[in-house]
Amino acid sequence: MKTRDKKKIKSKPEGKKVKENSFYSTTRNGVNLRSPLKSVGMKLFLIIFSAILLCVLVVGLSSYSTSKSIIQKKVSEFSKIALGQSTGKLDLMFQNYEDLSMQMMLDKTLQAEMLVVSKSTDEYAKFESTRKITESLMMYIMGNQSVSSVNLIPLGEGKKPITNGTSIDNAQETDWFKEVVKLDGRVLWLPVQPKGLGNSGSATFALTRLIKNTTTNEGNFVLAMEVHLKQLTSQLEDLNIGEGSEITIVDAENNVVYDANLEQIGKPATVTLPKFDKRKTKDAFEASDRAGEQVLAIYNNFDSMDWRLLGAVPVNELVKDAGQIQKMTWMIAGLAALLAIGIGLFVIRMVAIPLVKLRNLMNEGEQGNLAVRSDFNGKDEIGQLSQSFNQMMAQITTLVNQTSQSAQDVLNTAGDLADASKKTAISAKEIAVATEEIANGATSLAVEAEKGSDLTSDMGQQMNQVMSANGQMGSAATEVERASQQGTSYMNILIEKTGLTEEMTRSMVEKVDRLKESTRSIRKILDVLNNISKQTNILSLNATIEAARAGTAGKGFMVVADEIRKLADQSRQSIDIVGQITETIQREIDETVQVLSNAYPIFQEQIGSVKEANQIFLTVQSQMGEFVQRLQLATESVTVLEHSQVVLSEAMGNVSAVAEESSATSEEVASLSNEQTNISEGLVRLSDKLETVSKELKESLSRFRTS
Repeated sequence: MKTRDKKKIKSKPEGKKVKENSFYSTTRNGVNLRSPLKSVGMKLFLIIFSAILLCVLVVGLSSYSTSKSIIQKKVSEFSKIALGQSTGKLDLMFQNYEDLSMQMMLDKTLQAEMLVVSKSTDEYAKFESTRKITESLMMYIMGNQSVSSVNLIPLGEGKKPITNGTSIDNAQETDWFKEVVKLDGRVLWLPVQPKGLGNSGSATFALTRLIKNTTTNEGNFVLAMEVHLKQLTSQLEDLNIGEGSEITIVDAENNVVYDANLEQIGKPATVTLPKFDKRKTKDAFEASDRAGEQVLAIYNNFDSMDWRLLGAVPVNELVKDAGQIQKMTWMIAGLAALLAIGIGLFVIRMVAIPLVKLRNLMNEGEQGNLAVRSDFNGKDEIGQLSQSFNQMMAQITTLVNQTSQSAQDVLNTAGDLADASKKTAISAKEIAVATEEIANGATSLAVEAEKGSDLTSDMGQQMNQVMSANGQMGSAATEVERASQQGTSYMNILIEKTGLTEEMTRSMVEKVDRLKESTRSIRKILDVLNNISKQTNILSLNATIEAARAGTAGKGFMVVADEIRKLADQSRQSIDIVGQITETIQREIDETVQVLSNAYPIFQEQIGSVKEANQIFLTVQSQMGEFVQRLQLATESVTVLEHSQVVLSEAMGNVSAVAEESSATSEEVASLSNEQTNISEGLVRLSDKLETVSKELKESLSRFRTS
């Protein structure tokens, strides 16, 4: 680089303000950033910092989220299996107690003694039967230590229950007792009672069902079998689905039936389960408990009742080990942020600072100092940009010097050109005045010729209008004639179709009459079927009476006879419905016949009207043919007249053309003279302007300093 280029950049001349832009202001020592966010270096720093930090956070947090979902999935699968096994054990236990209650209900001895207690009026016989019932109950539960007590509660109010343990007083007034009676022999399991149904002091859960007499099918007692709670607790004590988990049993209304904390029994479950559905036996989902904590809930339906085994484990306990991944992610993110800051500062030093210096040099050149040069000698793109800047400033300096010399030469030439242009303008004005006088005489002759030509043209236009109107009338007449022919053909087709419609209507009337006769036949068949149904009903009643006389041996035949009677009633109802439908069809057929009969005369009148319209179309077609022939004769006469007018128009055109040609030649000469005058005046103006521009160019170039 030359010695001159290596000199330090001097401050701006006194009296000139330092130029500022949107985010830089140049100073004696460098650059002052007014808006750092608009700097290229700051943008690169933010991009690098955000990219590194975002990548680390995305990888870390996605790993944490994936680990959390995998843990929840595995725990959910394990818990479903564990709850399924416990549900199976409890189902087996509940089924054993239901089987035991069924044995009691089918015990003939026990049935007989209960019948004596409920029907006999002998107090001693009732006492003996009560004692025997108590002994029988003791025999059933003697080998089963899990049963706390068994009560046979009579249906009448105020009656004492028969029990082998703690008696349940006033049971007939409770809601569960009324619900058991409504179930009519089906089992109803009662939730855990902290003090037992009879307030024995120990927690129990109970099986209840209505005991019916196997002979009379009459229910007189309700069986209440209480089971110690430890029997249920022992089945669930080994079930653990995670730290902090809770195992409960809830009913179909989502109320707690069993919980390790007996105070929660009867209250809503901590987790709201979906509506009870026998088809969906198990499920696992994430929900919030009453405290607002996220828990993983797993439930299984019991086969023998509308209860569900529910397990809930806190999500935080499941994923607490995965939290280490989250902590490590934030630590690595901090380290990545420090690394990004270091890389950003390095980028600012290597890229932003050289660009700012180069930008300051360009500001100096913008102010007119063409002597500025860059001293950055890097081998990268910024160094190449610095070298290109130095070469550009050298080229601009050479160009400014050459332009100054050329401006001086243009200024001298502009003065000589202005003097020659003024002399040419004076001569052109004198020629223009003489040419204008010749053009005025030729113009007067052309005007008179044009008047005669205009009159001939008007006559030709009128003849063209007559010919055009005549042609339109001929086209319209032809269209009318063609439309009349088309209307005649359409009317013929309409007559044929109307005749076909008449024949179809007549055929439809005949078919509807035959359908009416068929409907009467169906009605007769329905009467026969109705009589058969009545006979069958009478026979089934007779069979029922005979079966009742036969006693027990005729019960099966009585059921068959009852079914036959039901079928006969159903057949009679179906026959009545079919009869009503048949009557409706017959009534609608009569109405259809009436409508068709009314429509037939209308079709006859329509055919007559169509034929009259066809005759009118034929008359119109004949008259339009005569009109077209007369119109053709008038057109031929107008054509002869048009030919005569064309000959006259050509003659007037020739006269006008000669006059216009003379006038045009004169005007062209005058126009050329005027154009020459205008050109001369334009040359004078251009000379003056060129002189002005040369002076302004010289002044502009004087602002640049090349040394």
